[in-house]
Amino acid sequence: MPVIPGAEPYRHEGGEVGVLLCHGFTGSPQSLRPWAEYLAERGLTVSLPLLPGHGTRWEDMQVTGWQDWYAEVDRALRELLDRCSQVFVFGLSMGAALALRLAAKHGDEVAGLVLVNPGNKVHGLAARALPVARHLVRSTKGIASDIAKEGSSEIGYDRVPLHAAHSLRNFFRIVDRELPQVTQPLVVLHSTQDHVVPPVDSARVLSRISSTDVEEILLEQSYHVATLDHDAGRIFEESYAFIGRLAPSIGKEGTATGG
Repeated sequence: MPVIPGAEPYRHEGGEVGVLLCHGFTGSPQSLRPWAEYLAERGLTVSLPLLPGHGTRWEDMQVTGWQDWYAEVDRALRELLDRCSQVFVFGLSMGAALALRLAAKHGDEVAGLVLVNPGNKVHGLAARALPVARHLVRSTKGIASDIAKEGSSEIGYDRVPLHAAHSLRNFFRIVDRELPQVTQPLVVLHSTQDHVVPPVDSARVLSRISSTDVEEILLEQSYHVATLDHDAGRIFEESYAFIGRLAPSIGKEGTATGG
C-alpha cells in the first residue's frame, strides 16, 4: 500500500549529535515532523521512521505487533549510533514507551529522553476484553487528532485494529517491568487535558524509572498530540535546551553542527 501523503518517514543528516523521534500508535511521522524539522534546522542529525503497519490503512496494522514497531526504532537507533557521537531519543504516546524500552536496553548509548504524553497502559474495561474481543471484532473507533488547536489535525487511522491494540497492551506491560532499568536524564511533558492517555501514565513512568536527572513539565493548552498543538513550540524549545545541557557542542555559535 502507498504511504498516505504527509505520513512519510523523515531523515536529516546534520552534525555529531543525533535525535531519534518515535511516533504514536495508529499515528505517523507527520505528528512529529515539525519537531524533527526544528531540530534539523539547528544542525542535528534527525531520524523519524515510519513504524510498520502505520501510515497506509488500518488493515495493514492488523498483521503487525509491538515486536515489529520496536524492531524499527531499534534499527533506526543503531543507524544513528553508527553515525553520531551522542544520540537522544524522543517519543509521543506509544512512541515514548518505545523510547523507554530503547533506553532500558541500550543503556549509556542513549544520552537522554524526552517523552510527550507517554503511554503506560491500555485503560478501561475494554482492555480486559481485548484477548477475546480481537477475535470477534476487527476494529474500534480511532484515537487520532486529539488536538485543542483549531485547524490542526493528525494523519492517523480512523479505526484501531484490535489485534494491534492487544499487542500494544502486552508491550506496555513489558515496558512497565523494564522502567527501573531506565537511568538516563529525562524530560516528561504531559498535557493536563488528554483524552487518549491519562496523566496517571506519566506519574507511573516517573515513579518507576531510576533516573536522577528528571524534569516534569505540564502542558496546559494542549490535548494528546501536543506536538501539533498550542504547546508545540514549548516542547521543541525545552527539548533543544535539554540536548544543549547534555551535549555541550550544541547551541554555541559556530558549533551548531556538532563540530
